[in-house]
Amino acid sequence: MRIALTTLTLSLIGLSSASAGAGGHDHLPAYAEEIFHAGPFIVTNSMLMVWIVAIFIIACAQLATRKMAMIPQGLQNFAEWLVESLYDFLEGILGKDLVKKTFWFFGSIFILILLTNWFGLIPGVGTFGWALTGPGVEAHDKFRPFLRGGNADLNMTIAMSLTFAVLWFYWAIRENGLGGFFAHIFAPKGTFNGIMKVMMFLVFGFVGVLELISIAFRPVALSFRLYGNIFAGENILENMMLLVGKYEWLAWLPPLPFYFLEILVGLVQALVYTMLTAVFLRLICEHDDHGHGHDEENSIHKKAH
Repeated sequence: MRIALTTLTLSLIGLSSASAGAGGHDHLPAYAEEIFHAGPFIVTNSMLMVWIVAIFIIACAQLATRKMAMIPQGLQNFAEWLVESLYDFLEGILGKDLVKKTFWFFGSIFILILLTNWFGLIPGVGTFGWALTGPGVEAHDKFRPFLRGGNADLNMTIAMSLTFAVLWFYWAIRENGLGGFFAHIFAPKGTFNGIMKVMMFLVFGFVGVLELISIAFRPVALSFRLYGNIFAGENILENMMLLVGKYEWLAWLPPLPFYFLEILVGLVQALVYTMLTAVFLRLICEHDDHGHGHDEENSIHKKAH
């Protein structure tokens, strides 16, 4: 397991759990650490992890679709079950029309987040690396891991959230039109006359400004929610190892319950992120569905008469 392998790795590089707490790598740093760079392009340990996950997903997709059969078996069967389950789940949130246009993003982001979270728990992630020496090395950072959990890096979660923000504007304007997009945010909901109409314009105009502020902060909230949960979980696993002190051979025991809890957290966080982004899109496009519903009702009444 990861915990037992951590103890072995620290021994191989000349660091023990006790010395890590005293002057080594006693916690997961808030920033991703550089592994190498090619000119101005810096490759961090979290970037390597995300690339590995992406390659794994692509390889599985290629293997699952290499020899397609009418009666799926093996990896094809699992892939079809996963895609169909995600599609049905998202259809319940987005609706039949919208899910057809956006499933490629929401399905992909769920699988990417889930596997990135779980790959961060594989033995060796955050534990295999090298000892840093020299006058420029800080006292609290004497160990550099080759890999780090991808979503424990704020750059990764911000990149995903900003990508969704851009797509959200694109889908919202495409579904509503530019005028309908601003009407959804600022226009009064309902029919009013006289002075009440003026007052409702002022009220909903103020509410629209608050809605714009909320929209601007959504990427920030999405980023920090995912990053905070994953970063905190990995820190707990590392810090639990230090409780045994000099009894390093028991370092795997204190984090064991938290290790299995992090497997569940990885699934829950992927699900929460996907649900929130899907709900945000549904809310901006919801009145379209209502409009279609009214048209259908009107056509039914006309046919009845």
